[in-house]
Amino acid sequence: MKLKSSYDFYLILATTVVLFAISLISIYGMFYFKFAQIHQMDPSLKIMYMNRMNEVVAPFIICLILLLGICVPKRLLPTVWLNRITLILLACVVPIGFLYGVKAGLFFMLAASLALQTIVFLMALAGSKSLYFHKKGYWVRLGSSLIHLGLIIFILDLFFYANKTLHLVLFWVTTGASILGMVFCFYAESVVNLVTGRKTVSDENIT
Repeated sequence: MKLKSSYDFYLILATTVVLFAISLISIYGMFYFKFAQIHQMDPSLKIMYMNRMNEVVAPFIICLILLLGICVPKRLLPTVWLNRITLILLACVVPIGFLYGVKAGLFFMLAASLALQTIVFLMALAGSKSLYFHKKGYWVRLGSSLIHLGLIIFILDLFFYANKTLHLVLFWVTTGASILGMVFCFYAESVVNLVTGRKTVSDENIT
C-alpha cells in the first residue's frame, strides 16, 4: 500500500508540475501576443511567433501525454504491472515514431490512453469495485474518471485544431466532462440533495 501511495504521489506531483508549466507558458504567450500587438504584424511574423511558442510548449505536452500513458492504466492494473504496460506502450510508440514521425507516435499513445480511460469511465459508471483509486466513493471515482477523460480529449484536440467542426465538438466534450467531473468530485451530494429534496447516502457507504 505504501508503494502504491508513493507511486500515486509522484505521478500527481509530476502531472501538476507539467500542467503548471503549460499554464504559465499559455498565460505568457497570451499577454505577450496582446501587448506586443503581434496580431497587427505581418502574417509571416505571426506564424513565426506561433511556431516558436509551439516549440516551447511541445516538450511539456509530450511529458503530459507520457504521464497519461502511465496514470490511466494504474486505474485498471496493480502497481507491479504498470512498468510492464509502460514498456509495452513504449515498444509500440518508438517504432511508430521512427516510421511515421513523433506526432504519430504521440497520437498512438494518446489514443491508447483514451481507449483505456473510456473503459475506466464505463467501469466507474457501473460502480465496479475492481478499479484502483486512491479515494473511495462512487461519485468521487466517477468524477475523477470524467476529469481524466476530459484532459485526454483536450490534448487530443490539439491534433485536430485545423478541423474546425471536430475541434468545436472536442472542445465542448472536454468542457462538459471536466465540469461534470468537478461537480461529481466536490458537490455531488449537495446537487443530488437539492434535486431530490432528500438526504443521500454518503459516498463512503456507496462503496
